[in-house]
Amino acid sequence: MKDILQRLRNERPTILTVTTRSWDAASYDQVGAPMTEMAAAVLGRLPLAGDETVLDAGCGTGRVCELLLDRLPGGRVIAVDADPEMVQFARQNLGDRAEVRRLDLLQLRLDEPVDAVLSTATFHWILDHEQLFARLFESLRPGGRLVAQCGGRGNIASLRRAGEEVGGKRPFVSWFDEWSPPWYYAGPEETIERLEAVGFRSVQAWLQPWPVVPNDPAEYLATVTLGAQVQRLPRELRDDYVQAVLERLDEPVTVDYVRLNLEAVRPM
Repeated sequence: MKDILQRLRNERPTILTVTTRSWDAASYDQVGAPMTEMAAAVLGRLPLAGDETVLDAGCGTGRVCELLLDRLPGGRVIAVDADPEMVQFARQNLGDRAEVRRLDLLQLRLDEPVDAVLSTATFHWILDHEQLFARLFESLRPGGRLVAQCGGRGNIASLRRAGEEVGGKRPFVSWFDEWSPPWYYAGPEETIERLEAVGFRSVQAWLQPWPVVPNDPAEYLATVTLGAQVQRLPRELRDDYVQAVLERLDEPVTVDYVRLNLEAVRPM
């Protein structure tokens, strides 16, 4: 563990390596209720007395942070996200109730350690989980707790298959040359191993199916689950791509989420 942490301290920082896609924060804030519902269940697993300092790792538009603030009447929240639109939107939503920073989690360094880290729907956009977990470990005080959820093994499998089928046909195929998906859906076994390797203890990780039927399937897919693909296309092809994917899905359109839950403690 010491070797891993020392290597990370010596590395030169790179800029914004968390994700290779950008976000339409306004649209996400409008259609993101299912993500907030998932996050509320995760927050329910985080024990809080109400006076802690908590890191919201991947705060998005700040909706989950609002739920967290309700649990911390005497505490403090540091909310970070790598996407500039998300950060701007979170600052508008949260005002001075939380400290919102634009920050890459792979380069996470805090002036003082926090009591807990909460993260939802973020870690699957980070390809290097070893470095991610080491940064989170260093950000926690001894006895501090990590509680998180992200996309896990098998996440949105049917939707990904439909997207690949459509993306392999004209007029879309040329826009996906040399495209590499910017997500990583890990399983619980390797997640437990990685968390323990950097020093976490009392580690748990498990998969949880969480199907979602969005109210506006076209906008939800274009903004959330197919956003990385849509952004590769010229604007005149984006709606056609989403509609072609929708035609391959059963009614009602169901996003077949599989969530990876994880919990861990930095030992005393």
